Parts: sequence; structure tokens; C-alpha cells
Amino acid sequence: MIPTMVWGTGNVGRAAVRAVAAHPELSLVAVLVSNPAKVGKDAGELSGLGRHLGVTATDDVAAALSQAPRAVVYAASGDVRPDGAIEDISRALRAGAVVVTPSLYGMYDCTHAPAEIRDVLLESIEAGGGSLFVSGVDPGWANDVLPLLVSGLGSAIDTVRCQEIFDYSTYDQEEAVRDLIGMGHPLDYQPLMLAEGIPTMIWGGQLRMTARALGAELDGIEETLERRPLDTSVVTDAMGEFSAGTQGAVRLEVRGMVAGEPRIVIEHVTRIHATCAPDWPTPPGGGAGAHRVIIEGRPRIEVTVEATDEGDNRAAGGNATAAGRLVNAIDWLVEAGPGLFDALDVPLRPAVGRLGKK
Repeated sequence: MIPTMVWGTGNVGRAAVRAVAAHPELSLVAVLVSNPAKVGKDAGELSGLGRHLGVTATDDVAAALSQAPRAVVYAASGDVRPDGAIEDISRALRAGAVVVTPSLYGMYDCTHAPAEIRDVLLESIEAGGGSLFVSGVDPGWANDVLPLLVSGLGSAIDTVRCQEIFDYSTYDQEEAVRDLIGMGHPLDYQPLMLAEGIPTMIWGGQLRMTARALGAELDGIEETLERRPLDTSVVTDAMGEFSAGTQGAVRLEVRGMVAGEPRIVIEHVTRIHATCAPDWPTPPGGGAGAHRVIIEGRPRIEVTVEATDEGDNRAAGGNATAAGRLVNAIDWLVEAGPGLFDALDVPLRPAVGRLGKK
């Protein structure tokens, strides 16, 4: 068994705890939290598993790492504290752990990662013998391994488009929804996630990785952005009211340009309510969320994935698949040895030993 620690029990961390508990080759040895109200609670309770796991949460990093985890699922936020996330992950790497995380956008594509991040992490790996695999929470597999898998079914490719279509009304992370993305703010408010260059910083690595896998060379990355106001005020269960006239929907594209044409595109269509921007792409049947890959070529291929978890919550379903991709890579990474890995290195494998189990 591989002793595993989960660092953070938010939207991704809860799913990570459940994934570790279900994995036949992993054992949960520590759970690290930042909220004092969670300290001392059982990991099963915090994750909504419905049973105790015998591991109580702590906010003491040294105490958690003293359990000598061979692997760490780092699920703490890196959105507003990227330097803190790098420090935390480096600490785990120096302790010799395999680290899997969605929190370092710059490391989606190890080949073209910023030197100021890559060098720090490589130094930590050399010092401690750990390894690192980063895959996105949006989720990453929908922007890298899924389109590449589907691309292999055709004979000619014109464009590769990856879509996330999402209704944030069920998402329990108000600071990110309102302040980072701008939902509920006036349209002249500049949310960080929509600032020029930020989408490229977040998703550019996945575009470069896809181009590398397809043997194409990007001659640039471009961004497009549209924002729509709410026609009427709406009230969400998780985050309260969003007023008419404020931002209610966002559509952005990050486009990988090949010979002057957008050939690889990551598109995000997000709303705070289904009535906003109804002419934009929607999930099948008008659901709350979906991930779609569209290969324009011969033949044209379209694949849509919908996932639910924590009841019928599609926000939780997306988080769970992101966490599953990371957790299910741990045993492969342990065998692979020290280093930096990305989605082109780490294979998707069957969930061996988990059929019929919860």
C-alpha cells in the first residue's frame, strides 16, 4: 500500500479523499486542512463519504508530513496564492513524496514550463527524490488526453475544440465565482481570471501540449472574450443573489494558432443561471454542465461527457473526475521514479479492483 496524504478538503480535496479511500493500492494516512473548524474531524465526514476512515484532519503541516506519506494529493488553491502553492509542493517534494495537483497552471506542459517555476521544483525533486504531475481542475483530461484520444479515430483534422460548459449556480466557492470570474459584478469590473493574458497563462500549456502531441508548431496563442449581463436578478442556493445588469455569463476562447489559423481551441462557456446567454452552447438536455471535444475533420467527431457526484451535482462531478485522474496516477508515478511529468507521460488506466465497490 502507498501511504497517501490529501492536502486540502475543498471541492477537489473532498473528491480526492474519496478516491484515495477507494483505491486498492493507496492508504490514507493524513489529511491537512486550513479551516480551524475542520481540525479533528474524521476524513470520511469531511469528504461526505458516509463512513469514518479513522484519519482525523490537522492544520499542522509538519505533523501531517511526519506520517511519511509516499504520495501527496495537493488540493489547496493556487489561484490567489501561487507562491504559497509552490512552497507547499516543494516542501512535499523535498520530503520525497510523489505530488499530484491541479494547482500549478504553469506546469501543465513540463516542456514549456516557466523556468522560474520549473527550476524551483526540479531543485526540490533533486533534494528529496519526489516527483510531480499536474493536471487541471477544469478538468485537465478534457483538454489533453480526451482530445488526443479522439483525434486518433480520424484520418484528417482541421481543428480540435475543447469546451467546458458550466452553470456556476451550484458551485460552492463564492470568492472564485464572484471575484475571480466576475459573476455578479458590473461589467466594467475587471476579474483576475478574465484579464488579458491570464487565460493563456492558465490554458496555454494544454494548447502547447496538444500541438506537441500532434506534431504541430504553434505560431502564437490568441484570446477572445465575451461577457453578458443578467436580464433579471437570480438567487442561488449556495451563493445568494446575483443582480440584474451584472455579469451573468462569460465565453472565452484560448486559441492555438497554426499557420495563422486557430487549429487548437479551448473554450469556456460559463453562466450563473441557465437563462443568461441562451444562444451560447449549452449541455445536452439543458443540464448544469458538460465537457465536449469536437474534432472538425474527416470524419467529424463530437464527444460530450457529463459527470455528477455528491448527489446530482455536476460541479462536483467535474471535480471528482479531475481528482480521479490525479489520484489514479499515483501508483504509476511511484513506479516511474523522480521527475516532472505531464499528461503525455502519465497514461489513463482502468480502475482495477474497483468494479462494484464504493
